Parts: sequence; structure tokens; C-alpha cells
Amino acid sequence: MLDAKLFRSELADTAARLQQTRGFKLDVAKLEALEERRKALQVQTENLQAERNSRSKAIGKAKAQGEDIQPLLAAVDDLGAQLEQAKADLHDVQNELQSIIEGVPNLPVSEVPLGADENDNLEISRWGQPHEFAFEAKDHVDVAAGLAQGMDFERGAKLAGARFVVLQGAIAQLHRALAQFMLNLHVNEHGYTEAYVPYLVNHDTLYGTGQLPKFGEDLFHVQGATEKQVPLSLIPTAEVPLTNLWRDDIADEDQLPLQYAAHTPCFRSEAGSHGRDTRGLIRQHQFDKVELVWLVKPEDSMAVLEQLTGHAERVLQLLELPYRKVLLCTGDMGFGSCKTYDLEVWLPTQNTYREISSCSNMGDFQARRMQARFRRKGAKKPELMHTLNGSGLAVGRTLVAILENYQQADGSLKIPTVLQPYMGGKSEIKAS
Repeated sequence: MLDAKLFRSELADTAARLQQTRGFKLDVAKLEALEERRKALQVQTENLQAERNSRSKAIGKAKAQGEDIQPLLAAVDDLGAQLEQAKADLHDVQNELQSIIEGVPNLPVSEVPLGADENDNLEISRWGQPHEFAFEAKDHVDVAAGLAQGMDFERGAKLAGARFVVLQGAIAQLHRALAQFMLNLHVNEHGYTEAYVPYLVNHDTLYGTGQLPKFGEDLFHVQGATEKQVPLSLIPTAEVPLTNLWRDDIADEDQLPLQYAAHTPCFRSEAGSHGRDTRGLIRQHQFDKVELVWLVKPEDSMAVLEQLTGHAERVLQLLELPYRKVLLCTGDMGFGSCKTYDLEVWLPTQNTYREISSCSNMGDFQARRMQARFRRKGAKKPELMHTLNGSGLAVGRTLVAILENYQQADGSLKIPTVLQPYMGGKSEIKAS
């Protein structure tokens, strides 16, 4: 979340920036009224506390002098009741202010282009040349249907419902090979620490990275599943547990940067996406991702965003999949991001590029919620870290891209060279 100081000392400017960049209308009048109420209650609470302390001391003196202290006791009790009420009122106002602030998106940095939606995104570069087929190309669902066993949406629906799939045989092996290849690349060549993390997390963890309270309807929640009956939710991405590793913690300066990579299933109910990409693997309730997370010093985060994005690009380059790099405009950015690059892979049957990775600098937006901090050498006070995350890559969507870009005229599928060692040396999956 944004620094509360912006809503106290720079409210008008903050509201204007949010309106201009995010199209987000901040209720300035309500915030001003709540802040005035908060100040008044803060003063009232402090005055009542001081008065009660003073009266309590007077009771001791009166008692020592043999005076009747009952009136003084009654007055102290009355002050105590007033103080408790003032504290309760202050708590309510602070909670209301906090609730408003929690729902405000991050402010984009200056280089992010203004825009309303994906049509206003800025293409930065392209890599690779889209392949021209000498035959009529099939989409990934039809390609997989022509391979042995392949992907089975009917059985997925039988087991769990719509937007689930069963992968079998060589397709399941290829899916696994992709995840292993990505992890090995990021750990062995890009310096990430591999992590195995819980797939179920508590609500404090989801709050820390901004999924709660705003995006609760997009999650799968599990009630009373542990011995302590703690409400848990399935992770929408490994960004959530990885970033929260440093929640309520303080790192030493020389521990930064921290780099984590994890391969996990991800679960999203995607309540607002009905009717979109219902065919195939593009938008499933369960999918796999290799997630990349950095925790860094503030002055390093923009350079790290370029590095992180480059690591995701390297996966596509080694797989020889044509893609483009896009800088998202203000209207297409995620809630917590201050700058985001999308990598979009070429899908020949759609004759367009589709998102396969999103790499974002969150600034101190998540760290403030998590209180993830570091202490510079010689400094007394710790500072908030900056957090970054990106897909390196979404495994299912990468499988889609391979199925479409590596299909052959006889219905078989060529296996990318870098994946062949993970596939027992096979160079293709034959048609069934």
C-alpha cells in the first residue's frame, strides 16, 4: 500500500496523480473528514489519559492526608470510561482510514505511458521471426488431440469441473520438462535460490502481497482445514509465499539482493473472466508457473526489473519462441505495480502475441504491507525493501506456444532442442 503520509500531507496531489494515471477516484472529502476526526480523537485520548494520570496521583496524596477519596475515585472511573470510549472511536476511525488506503493502487513511475487499456501499451522490442507454415496450422488443442493421449478436458471436467485438464503421456512429460528446464536455468545460470513453498497460505500472507482484501473473490478458500481451524487459501502464484518469506523481518544490507525461484501449481477462480479464453489451456483454474521474486534495496529496483525481465526472456530465446516485450500503460498495470513489462509469445493460429510473462516492480508497496525491511550498515532505523516478481515462465502457456509453433505437417510435434535432454533424448512426439 502507499505511504499514509501521502494521504495526510500530499492528499490533493496524490488524488490528482491517481486520477490521471490510474483513473482511480479518491474520495478526498471523506479522507479529510476522517483525518480531522482522527486528529481530534488522538488529542482527546491523550488529554483524557493525562487527566486520569493526574487524578490518580491526587488520590494517593489525598489518601495520605486522610481525606475522603471516594469523589476522586468516581471521577477517575468516569475518566477511564471516557478514555476507553475515545480509544474505541479512534480505533474505528483508524481502521476506516486503513481500509480506504488498502484499496488504493500503487502509483506508476514517470516512464510508464499513460493509457486506458492494453491498446495503449508500448511495444519495446521483438525477438524471433514468426514461422510461416506450409500447411494449415492447428491450435494447441487440436495439435494435442493428434498426439498419443495428450490433454483431456473431458476427464478434467469430470474430476473437478470446467477449466481443468488432465495431461497424460508425452504431453505430461513435456509439461514437466518445461518446468525443470526453467528452474535449472534460473538456479544454475541466473543465481536464484530454489524454494519449495506451501500451496496453502494464511490470510496474513495474502494481505502482505495485496491479494486480500481486494481480490478475495479470485481465490480458492479453504475453511477449517488445519488443527487450529485457521482459514487458508490456495496460492494464486508463488509470488505470495516467496515474497512473504521476509514479512515482519529485517535483513542486513549485505544480505540483499535476495532472489528466489519456485515451481508451483497456481489456483485462480478468476471470477471476473467468464467467457474469456474458454478453449484450451490459456485460462485454467489450476496451472503451473515458475515464479521469480527479488527483494532489493530501493535504489536497485529499476535495474533489477530489467534483469528479471531478461531472465524470463532468456527462457523464450532458448526455446526459440518468437515474442515481444511490452511496457504496460497505466490503465493495464496490476494493482500493486509501479512498472510492468509483459512478454507476449507468438501464437500462429491466433495470428497475435499473447501474454506469457508479467514482470513487475512493486516498489515498497508490498513491503509496507508486510513490513519487510533491511538495515543499512551503521544505520539505526531499518528501511522498507523493494519487491519484484515475474513469471519465468507460465508453464501451461509455454506448452501452448510449443504445441502451436513446433507442430509439423504430419501431425507430430518437434521438441525444442533444449528440452530434448529432459525428454529422454527424443526429438519429436509422434502423431497417434
